[in-house]
Amino acid sequence: MTHLSRRSFLGLGAALGGATLLAACGDGTAGPGTGGAGGTLKWGWALTTSWDPVTSSAGWDVHVLSLVYAGLTKLDERGNAVPALATGWKYNADGTEVTFTLRPGLTFSDGTALDATAVRKSLERGRDFPKSLVGPQLVNVREIAAPDATTVTLRLAAPDFQIPNLLAGKTGMIVSPAAFEADAAALATRPVGAGPFTLTSYTQNAKAVLARNPAYWDAASIKLERFEAYPLPEAATVVAALQSGQYDVAQIPGSQVEAAKAAGLTVQVIPSLVVAVLDVNIAKKPFDDPKVAEALRYAVDRAALLKTAQFGHGEVAYQPFPKGYAGYNPALEGVYAHNPEKARQLLAESTYGGAPVDVVITTSAAAGVPEQLQSQLQAAGFRPTIEVIPAAQATQLVYVQHSRALFVDQFAGRDAAVQAFQVLFGKEGLMNPGRVQPPELADALARVSRTPLDDPAYPTVLQEATAVAVRGMSNVFLYTVPRILARRANVSAIPEYTVVQRFEGVSVA
Repeated sequence: MTHLSRRSFLGLGAALGGATLLAACGDGTAGPGTGGAGGTLKWGWALTTSWDPVTSSAGWDVHVLSLVYAGLTKLDERGNAVPALATGWKYNADGTEVTFTLRPGLTFSDGTALDATAVRKSLERGRDFPKSLVGPQLVNVREIAAPDATTVTLRLAAPDFQIPNLLAGKTGMIVSPAAFEADAAALATRPVGAGPFTLTSYTQNAKAVLARNPAYWDAASIKLERFEAYPLPEAATVVAALQSGQYDVAQIPGSQVEAAKAAGLTVQVIPSLVVAVLDVNIAKKPFDDPKVAEALRYAVDRAALLKTAQFGHGEVAYQPFPKGYAGYNPALEGVYAHNPEKARQLLAESTYGGAPVDVVITTSAAAGVPEQLQSQLQAAGFRPTIEVIPAAQATQLVYVQHSRALFVDQFAGRDAAVQAFQVLFGKEGLMNPGRVQPPELADALARVSRTPLDDPAYPTVLQEATAVAVRGMSNVFLYTVPRILARRANVSAIPEYTVVQRFEGVSVA
């Protein structure tokens, strides 16, 4: 199978403390493409937990990391793997070996060669580094060979046709071996990659300044000369900040869409893989009783929560994938529609004795959501209490210590479908606090991995796995969360990529 054309949340680890300034990382060596660079884009979005993709602890980081790193593949607007550092790839017949062909003459931003040996070393570090947070995604990679400068072969322990998608995200971002062999810790604030931009200065939690990388393989598509990234603006001030020119583009909540339009800003609502979810720890009472966990699914009024949280921007969700994505299973639509009577019946048949049920939600939750959720659960027969915690504590309490039974979160999607399943439902999945996975789901995912992405049967096989997961796991999916961007009139349209936001072709007048 040959391809020659085109396809958060908070995680583990603590951010580095203090403000860090970074000197220029590259020497400005000319590379392929020189097309029409110009302008500075100021982006109100988020800053990364680490500039090292191996130790980055948030799925959300992929958007900013994609500014400074590139992979063998990238994802197109619909989430399909397409060539990037590699011009194409080919699998063997049984899916246990995939060979990528690199573009010749590639370099990192530090001027060192990005050849097959560099790719091998970078991927091996992601798999083997003791502190790697992408290692679990690469355990199936048994061996990496670099027989010549432009050939990289991944030999797999089991068939896996998801590799091209997997390598399009953080897992496959290629880091300069010269940098991590000299000082791996420095990568947290001084990235050395081969992406469209190079980080030139960084003040933690405040500002990142990047310059166009002329050596980027697709530099002709990058029109911006300079890029500035800032933390997500406050909802109450984001429109004013855009009007004043503090930002050129910013993510805004649904509550600010009408205000942004009234202020003369252009608003783009971009479908994404982000979905709001109520994570359930079935190892903790009362949700160790399947009937209680099932009652919870019927207790939630998703449409009401969507209206409150996002002012209706998005869609009610019963599964982890949005409409239009290969894994979306239309048969699941409405499968757990709001039915408080059914929830009460299930509770009556269960071991639930009316003990308080603590729902954990972060301080960043939209106004009114905690009270609304509490009211819905109460109407279904639960005795809910709401615990509001700082977002910075959520991962530790919920996903590391497993000390909370219910948590309202958002899942940021993943580059490969099986990777998303592993995070949400795997036995070691970060967003599966109960650490339980039914055997039939493992079997369904194995079938997905064995099915080529271009096989006509692939969507059906993936949708069958989605059905097994939704019916067999306890996660309560709530609604989709589109990427809502507001921009000033001097900024051209932002490309509408489903998975990772990209900026090819964007210009600022």
